[in-house]
Amino acid sequence: MTTEQDFYAAPGDTSQGRVFTVTGQDWDSITQSIGESADERVVVNMGPQHPSTHGVLRLILELEGETVTEARCGIGYLHTGIEKNMEFRSWVQGVTFCTRMDYLSPFFNEATYVLGVERLLDIEDDVPEKAQVMRVLLMELNRISSHLVAIATGGMEIGALTVMTIGFRERELVLDLFELITGLRMNHAFIRPGGVAQDLPPGALDEIRDFVALMKKRLPEYAALCNANPIFKGRLEGVGHLDLAGCMALGLTGPVLRSTGYAWDLRKTQPYCGYEDYDFEVQTWDTADSYGRFRIRLNEMWESLKIVEQCAERLAGLEGAPVMVADKKIAWPSQLAIGSDGMGNSLDHIRHIMGESMEALIHHFKLVTEGFRVPAGQAYVPVESPRGELGAHVVSDGGTRPFRAHFRDPSFTNLQATSVMSEGGMVADVIVAIASIDPVMGGVDR
Repeated sequence: MTTEQDFYAAPGDTSQGRVFTVTGQDWDSITQSIGESADERVVVNMGPQHPSTHGVLRLILELEGETVTEARCGIGYLHTGIEKNMEFRSWVQGVTFCTRMDYLSPFFNEATYVLGVERLLDIEDDVPEKAQVMRVLLMELNRISSHLVAIATGGMEIGALTVMTIGFRERELVLDLFELITGLRMNHAFIRPGGVAQDLPPGALDEIRDFVALMKKRLPEYAALCNANPIFKGRLEGVGHLDLAGCMALGLTGPVLRSTGYAWDLRKTQPYCGYEDYDFEVQTWDTADSYGRFRIRLNEMWESLKIVEQCAERLAGLEGAPVMVADKKIAWPSQLAIGSDGMGNSLDHIRHIMGESMEALIHHFKLVTEGFRVPAGQAYVPVESPRGELGAHVVSDGGTRPFRAHFRDPSFTNLQATSVMSEGGMVADVIVAIASIDPVMGGVDR
C-alpha cells in the first residue's frame, strides 16, 4: 500500500534538537541548563494584538535570556487603502478619508492634504484669516490631546496607572471642544479646501478659555507625578537612546529628533497657516532618550496652550468674518448654513436653492456630485504633527479627483528606530522605547 506524498508538509521529527520545557522558573536557570555548548536564541512574537504595542504592531524579538539581540517590526495589520480610495473620490471627499489615518491627530492629516490642494488651486493667499486661525487653534488643541494619549499610554505600560487615568481625563475635555466646534469627536473632515466647514458656534471661545485655565492647573500634576519620580526616571533615563546622527540617517522627526537637542520644528523652520505670527518656543532636550521625549511632550503642551490663547484672542476680534474663500466654484460645502437643530441645512438655504434659483440648484448639485477641478501639477506641504513631519504629496491631472495622494507619515518613518533603540537592552525596555516613539498604526499602514 502506497501513501501519497504531501509536497507541502515534509515529514520530520517534531522533537529534533534539544527540547526545553519552561514551567515558570527564572530565565537564568534556563540559560544555565543550556550550558556552554548551546548558543541558541529564542525568537518570540510580541503582538500584533498586544496591550503595549500602541495598536496592531507586531514585533519579532530575538532574545538571549532577557536581552534583546534583534528586534524587527512587522507592519500592515491595519492597512485601510486610504490613499488608493482617495483616487476615486472628489477633492473635498478626500478629506473624509485622510482624517482617519493617524486617528490621534486627525486635524493634521486634513491640514497637510488641504494645504497641498490649495497650493495647486493657487488660492493660498485667498484663504480667510479666520479660517487660518481656526486651523491653528484646532491643530494645537489636537497636539495637546495627542500628547496626552502618548504620556497616558506610556505611563500605563510601565505601571504608572495614575498618569493614564488623568491623561485620558484631560483628553476628554479636548474631545468635548472638538465636538462643540465640529460636531464630532474624531474623523472630523472639518478643514476643507478653501477654509473650514463651519464658523465657531456661540459660546465656543468661552469654553476654550475655560479649558486653558483648567489645563494650567492640571498639567503640573504630570510634572509632580513623573518629572523627578525616581522610579519613573529609572525606567526611562538612558532607555531607547538614539543620537542626532542616528536620527538624521533614518529621517526621524518630532520629539525623537528634538530630544537630541536639535530644534527642528516646521512651525518655526517652514511656517504654514500663519504660525510665524504666534509667540511660542521650540522645545528640546539633550538626553536623546525616552525620558527626554517625555519631557518634550509635556513642555510642548504648555506651548500649545500659549498658542490656543493667542488664537482665542484673535478669533474674538473676527466675529462674523468669513471662514471660506469667496470663490463659489470652490466654496462647498462651507457656504451651507446649519439648521436650528444643529443638524442638516437651514431652511433658508434649502428654500433658496430649491425654490428661488434653478442656477443655484444646478451649481450646488454639480459641486456636490462632481466637485471642482484642480489644475494639473503636484504639491507637497508638510506640517509639524505631534509625531513629526507629516506631509501629503498631492498630484492632479486636471480633473475633479486626485490622480495620486501619498502621505509621508512620521509614525512610519520613526518606527525604523525600534531596532536601534531596543537591541542590546532588556525586553521590558522595548516597551519603553516604542512608547517614546509614540507610533500610531493607522498612520503607519494607511
